[in-house]
Amino acid sequence: MLGSFNKFFPRTLSRQRCRKTRRENYAADKISSRWNRFRVTLEMRGDNDGIFIKLLGALVTSMRRFMFRVISVGPIPNHIAFIMDGNRRYAKKNKLEQWSGHNAGFLALMSLLRYCYELGLKYVTVYAFSIDNFKRRPEEVQQLMDLMLEKIEGLLKEESIVNQYGVRVYFIGNLNLLHEPVRIAAEKAMLATAKNTKTVLLICVAYTSTDEITHSAQESCVKKWDRTANSDYNGEISEQKEEKRIIKLVDLDKHMYMGVAPDPDILIRSSGETRLSNFLLWQSSNCVLYSPRALWPEIGLWHVMWAVLNFQRNHSYVEKKVKQL
Repeated sequence: MLGSFNKFFPRTLSRQRCRKTRRENYAADKISSRWNRFRVTLEMRGDNDGIFIKLLGALVTSMRRFMFRVISVGPIPNHIAFIMDGNRRYAKKNKLEQWSGHNAGFLALMSLLRYCYELGLKYVTVYAFSIDNFKRRPEEVQQLMDLMLEKIEGLLKEESIVNQYGVRVYFIGNLNLLHEPVRIAAEKAMLATAKNTKTVLLICVAYTSTDEITHSAQESCVKKWDRTANSDYNGEISEQKEEKRIIKLVDLDKHMYMGVAPDPDILIRSSGETRLSNFLLWQSSNCVLYSPRALWPEIGLWHVMWAVLNFQRNHSYVEKKVKQL
């Protein structure tokens, strides 16, 4: 009898946790959806002077900062990564053109960056464009490249979020695969923000984790070969010299595209998908995963808050696991 109870109890506990997670996701989605509808309604009222909207905006900002102070009593993540999934479905759902869905996704990203930096995060990583995305229709790829070029140039404007929060921008991935104007703009943005030290934004473009790991392994081999080739071995073979040729974990870490940032504490994927889709496979072994049902343009403040609260709830367990490594 006791044995059957022990078999049943973990399964029951797992089901209860799943139901609790679904309820939490539903609550966050509902709050965010209601706020978005309320905001759109206010805009459609056509307040000529916009006084009411400005006052409401100031009130919401004050409330948000108050909530951030409360939540900051607990441990705050250092690094959040986002898989921005659902732009095309959002456009289809709202009967919009595909480029409108991607544009709405960019606006959602700007809001989330503001929330993250106000909360005190140092690093934010976004999965903007996978190498696999090049397999889409050529006209859609071109639209995405044009949009990317426009938004990269917008990041350098004086009033942009990059200058407001002192953000250093990195473009992560095989940048040689990008269209030349986009690659040049990305390099220009990285150079222009190189002296910013307050916060960091890592934009993964032309990126997959398998490509990153392959690149790191190749670079590690080249470095080791160059180092041993330049040494004077005098035809001798010894264990110490052979040891210098071995590729170690630290060598791979050093040559990862993401080597400029610590591993993420939280990874959020929108639209309810639980796949990592070849994103940060090397770096996400100990991070908290969160998959709200909202499509990417629908992601808002409450989803970030929920993810941070979930991180705080699991923080002691994750820290214990990291220390065991």
